[in-house]
Amino acid sequence: MSFRARLALVAAAAVALAVVAASAVVYFVVKDELYSSIDSSLRTSQEVIQNGPVFRIGTGPPQPGVFGGYPQAVGQDGTVYKQSGETLTLPVTEHDLSVARGDSDTYFENARVAGNHVRMITFPYQPGLAVQIAKPLDATDHSLARIRWLLILIAAGGTLIAGGLGLIVSRAALTPVRRLTEATEIVTETGDLSERIEVEGDDELSRLAASFNTMLAALEESSRARNQLVADASHELRTPLTSLRTNIEVLASQRELPAGERGRLLSDVVEQLGEMTTLIAELMELARGEEHHGEPEDVRLDLVAAEAVERTKRNRPGVEFKTDLEESLVYGVPATLDRALGNLLDNAAKWSPPDGEVEVGVHGGEVTVRDHGPGIDEEDLPYVFDRFYRASSARGLPGSGLGLAIVRQVAQAHGGTVIAERPEGGGTLMRFRLNGASAENS
Repeated sequence: MSFRARLALVAAAAVALAVVAASAVVYFVVKDELYSSIDSSLRTSQEVIQNGPVFRIGTGPPQPGVFGGYPQAVGQDGTVYKQSGETLTLPVTEHDLSVARGDSDTYFENARVAGNHVRMITFPYQPGLAVQIAKPLDATDHSLARIRWLLILIAAGGTLIAGGLGLIVSRAALTPVRRLTEATEIVTETGDLSERIEVEGDDELSRLAASFNTMLAALEESSRARNQLVADASHELRTPLTSLRTNIEVLASQRELPAGERGRLLSDVVEQLGEMTTLIAELMELARGEEHHGEPEDVRLDLVAAEAVERTKRNRPGVEFKTDLEESLVYGVPATLDRALGNLLDNAAKWSPPDGEVEVGVHGGEVTVRDHGPGIDEEDLPYVFDRFYRASSARGLPGSGLGLAIVRQVAQAHGGTVIAERPEGGGTLMRFRLNGASAENS
């Protein structure tokens, strides 16, 4: 059974219970009113007997209609006294004898007399004597039967109407769910993450649809970035692989090479393998996206920068580093921050002239790295942090074009930014800013 059918069934059942309960209340209220009218008539007959002439037991002509029923007297010993000419005998119970003895007060009851349904009142009349009066309930029972059937029809009709309305309402209420299901099925069948659901209103189901659209947009962007990464990686790997294959084929051939050529080719192979290893490692770094290598914690950014400077000095002995590191506490992942700062320093060292100087500063959660190289052209500034982007002046230098892309990814993962500037006096200035700096160091 579908959810819509179950919802309609629940609605119909709820309405049916409400209608049945209301019908039962109406029935018993009407029944009580009809019986109250009969009881009032019997009370009137009681007053006529109690306030009129003495009821002569077994004597006097019959007086039909005077009492509005069938009166008879009952003695405390069970003797029944009827009016002259009256042949109908009312049933006598122990309760009636108790009233005749004065042990009980007036009461009403229903009984069967000669196959007829009657309403009876029994009240004390004289010491040792009680009077019973009965009135037929044929008209009342007929009215109650008609009311009962009418209420049954109303309850049945209300249940059917509720079921139909429940189907209509559930169809309207579940329209966003149906759209969500259809969109999910389309995405599953076609893999098209551009599918979206039309959102109307601001209720819970509309917010669910909006969240689903947001999820699809994130998946689409992730898929686009992944495809772009694969395409870029394929393009970047093709050139070193082709060169590496050519050199290996030459080395594997049987022809004689000029003196020193074999050593140069072997040196090129080793260098190309190193570049490919670096490229693959950086590709893996980018593919992990915002996945950190550890749990975030409070980090002394100045100490991380100092370690990165020392490491770069060992790798780039021909470059001098000038530091101005203030104590700065940030919240982040030490390993990724170290990688980002290492890439910034390595980039600055690569562009520095021989015996050049790189200035490194840490102030209030911001790291600045400035080199005194040729600088970045104005038209290249917006793209230097894009993956595999290399300015025309950098295409002859070693590198994968991924180092600065990793820096931007780390900054964004920490809620920060990185920008490149053209400072006065030439060179390039990189500003790596984290939003997690503590207030006391900001």
